[in-house]
Amino acid sequence: MIDMTIGQYLDYIASKYPDQDALIFEDKVRYSYRILKEISNRLAKGLLKIGIKKGDHVAIWATNIPEWVVTLFATAKIGAPLVSINTAYKEHEVEYILRQSDARALVLIDGFKDSDYIKTLYNLVPELKHSSKGILRSSKFPELKAVIYIGNKELPGVYKYEEIMELGSTVDDDELYSVQRSINAHEVIDIQYTSGTTGFPKGAMLTHYNLLNNGDAIASRMNFTTADRLCIPVPLFHCFGYTLSIMACLSKGSTMVLVDHFNPLAVMNAIQRERCTAVHGVPTMFITMLEHPDFENYDFSSLRTGIMAGSVCPIKVMRAVVDRMNIKEITSVYGLTEASPGITQTSVYDSLEDRVTTVGYALPEIEVKIVDPATGCEVPRGVQGEVMARGYNVMKGYYKMPEETEKVIEPDGWLHTGDIGVMDERGYLTITGRLKDMIIRGGENISPREIEEYLYHHPYIKDVQVVGVPDEKYGEEIMAYVIPKEGHILTEEEVIEYAKAGLARFKVPKYVRFLDRFPMTASGKIQKYVLREMGAKDICSQNSYIR
Repeated sequence: MIDMTIGQYLDYIASKYPDQDALIFEDKVRYSYRILKEISNRLAKGLLKIGIKKGDHVAIWATNIPEWVVTLFATAKIGAPLVSINTAYKEHEVEYILRQSDARALVLIDGFKDSDYIKTLYNLVPELKHSSKGILRSSKFPELKAVIYIGNKELPGVYKYEEIMELGSTVDDDELYSVQRSINAHEVIDIQYTSGTTGFPKGAMLTHYNLLNNGDAIASRMNFTTADRLCIPVPLFHCFGYTLSIMACLSKGSTMVLVDHFNPLAVMNAIQRERCTAVHGVPTMFITMLEHPDFENYDFSSLRTGIMAGSVCPIKVMRAVVDRMNIKEITSVYGLTEASPGITQTSVYDSLEDRVTTVGYALPEIEVKIVDPATGCEVPRGVQGEVMARGYNVMKGYYKMPEETEKVIEPDGWLHTGDIGVMDERGYLTITGRLKDMIIRGGENISPREIEEYLYHHPYIKDVQVVGVPDEKYGEEIMAYVIPKEGHILTEEEVIEYAKAGLARFKVPKYVRFLDRFPMTASGKIQKYVLREMGAKDICSQNSYIR
């Protein structure tokens, strides 16, 4: 186990591989580990200069840009926990995060897609326009004192990122090293807010030890070395980007190739241009690339490994990624934010069958068990139940939410994942659904995953999600949301007849609806609760039956 802080470990890797490529961003930035350390030190000293102290919370609201990574390492070096804000959040969501997290400083960009971050900022903090830099007094956010802007505009009351870097040049290195030496690896350094697929987001408090060791374990399952170059299109505000990507690369001295945000052409360009050996993504990202009309024009021969995670992957997609993208050693990781996030992972040495049908086995120093949700008792191998985990990777708890913490972490350290799975005799785990996703129809427990996997093999179905909707007779009925392949027309009756041919009668969807896209979080997770709500409204308003 690595008993260092993230800042100390960056220094270690920079001393061991000073000239190794650490961070690449388009044709604009190419940092070695030595340069990444120097820039991170300068920003860390600049933050100290404006009064950010060990223990202060620094929020960041930005896409996958180099400054995001530098901010991560700078805050780690001064012991100021980083608060990651979802790039898709709107005003009321950002207000909640800034208040709930007690953020002392906010780092942000101009905006993303249809969100104007600067306008949102001044709406939330009108006092900023009449404040001096670094001494904000906000009635709504009493803890917030400084805002740092990554961009070219001059904004009232706001520091420019370059200003902080310049201020850092005036601070003696010994001041930074003194703070850095005072930090313990088991102190909280990251507050990762759950993606908010249900209820209000909760801030999982993660330590240097949680994150760095989890990243190292994940990198080891992929056989990462300094020869590996990872394409990172998954958002850095999510554990997929933070731990599975940044921490994994740091742990082995591998190269991070950032993509600002997911765009299939940008990702394929980055892979080809930088000869990436690995790429991370959620299933939807891989599907979008595989289906892109220009896919065949790109060279994927450099790819070797990577991770497909974030949501359950259709087997057919995993096989296509192996065959058509040359990712022969693709792995899958299972976990959740509260577990830093990795709990299980397949290995590059696993058979293709294991890599496409399971999420692997427990990472080192992590225990996994399957329990009966009703009794809490462990069930035999091969029997379905709730997945629970215990180990160094489990969060300290939810920030300022002790009652919520007690709901998910048992007194003996076991973490409730809320996921349903089954473990075979070898310890390999297969996720079959969420506790809340399980459809109970007339007393029959039905896993949406099983229906989705079957329907996915229909030649005209691009993607499918299955949810339960209210039913007067059976309690719940099955609704399938289908995205047809481009250029193909499907009817509800065709989908139902296809399901009847291969599924037990009680598993056949009663309702079928067609969509162009699924509602998703910015981290790529499909929001099944939104689909359930849509389905319930649809049934109530139309009372339409498709049979």
